[in-house]
Amino acid sequence: MSVVAQQASQWTDRDVPRHIAIVMDGNGRWARSRSLPRHVGHRAGVKATKRIVEACGKRGVSVLTLFAFSSENWSRPRQEVGMLMSLFVEALQREIDELHDNEVRLIVIGERSSLSATLRTQIQQAEELTCENSGLQLVIAVGYGGRWDLVQAARCVASDVERGMLSASAVDEAALSGHLALAGLPDPDLFIRTGGEHRISNFLLWNLAYTELLFSDTLWPDFDDSNLDEAIRIYASRQRRFGQLEEQLGASPG
Repeated sequence: MSVVAQQASQWTDRDVPRHIAIVMDGNGRWARSRSLPRHVGHRAGVKATKRIVEACGKRGVSVLTLFAFSSENWSRPRQEVGMLMSLFVEALQREIDELHDNEVRLIVIGERSSLSATLRTQIQQAEELTCENSGLQLVIAVGYGGRWDLVQAARCVASDVERGMLSASAVDEAALSGHLALAGLPDPDLFIRTGGEHRISNFLLWNLAYTELLFSDTLWPDFDDSNLDEAIRIYASRQRRFGQLEEQLGASPG
C-alpha cells in the first residue's frame, strides 16, 4: 500500500473536502502526445470522469462539480464543439441509469439556450430521475461561465427590486448568492485544475472566494484515484483561516 493510500485510510470526515470542483484540462494535449486525434483524448477524458466520480463517492465527498464545457468553448471549431456535445449526449445516455442506481443526484448548470433541444430534454429527464437521490451530488457545468453566472444572478435580484419584492438596501451577499447556479449547495472546499495551467478560467468566480486551489500537471485522462488522494492529502494539510488568525483557530491544520 502506498503512503498516500495509507493516509487515506486514516482520514477523518474533516480531512475530506465536502465539495470538490475540478477543471478537467488536458484531453487534447493527451491525444497529441500520442499522435492521436483530439476526439480520442476527449473519450479518454470521459473514462477519467467516471473514475473520479466513483472515487469521490467512495471517499465521502458530498458534492463534485466538473467544468465540462465553458461559455468560451463555443468559440472552438464547429466540428469539435459538435463532437463534444455528441459525446456528452452519449455519456449521459450510457451512465445515467448507473448513476441513479448508486444514488447520485445529477445537476447541470450553465446557459442551456445554446444547447440542442435533444440535449436539453435529456438533461431535464436525467435531473428529474435523480432528484430524490441522497448520495453524491454531481454538478456538471455545460455552457457555464462565472461572469455569466454573476450577471444572471444580478438580473434576478434587480427584477426582485423592480417588482417591490426586495428593497435596494436589503441587497446583500445572501440575496445574490441565492440566485447563483450553485444556490443551495456549499461552496467548494477544494478546487483542482489538471493539465498544468494555473488559472481558474472564469469558473465559479463567486463560489471560489475561500476555496483551496490546487494545480496538477497531470493531464485529465491520466488523473486517477492516487492523484485524487494526493490532492485530498494536500487539502487536509492546509489550515483554512477564512480571514482569522491562526491563534484563533488553533495550531492544527484542516
